[in-house]
Amino acid sequence: MEKNIEISLLFDFYKPLLTNSQQQAVELYYNDDLSLAEIAQQIGISRQGVRDLVKRSENQLFKYESELGLFKRFKVTEDALEKICVKADDILRNTDDVHIEATAKEIIALAEGLKE
Repeated sequence: MEKNIEISLLFDFYKPLLTNSQQQAVELYYNDDLSLAEIAQQIGISRQGVRDLVKRSENQLFKYESELGLFKRFKVTEDALEKICVKADDILRNTDDVHIEATAKEIIALAEGLKE
């Protein structure tokens, strides 16, 4: 996975655990795609200060994921739900039994609801 995408995803999970200045720096750098110089001008610190803040924030996000594993668990669950939908769809397409068909549709609806 590309680092920028990974940081953005980790940020979605662990944003509340970062300081306000870390949140702002990561948001501007990764999500708004501003340069270090643009961020420095916007928040009133040096370009090097922004770089250090972004790097510390990245390290913190990776540390949280290493210790808590929320994104990994989310991805595993999302993948499992997708497999459940595929299997239920296979059942749906290969049965003439009305009760099995209704159950397969219900499984798909439940799995899709959990993915949202």
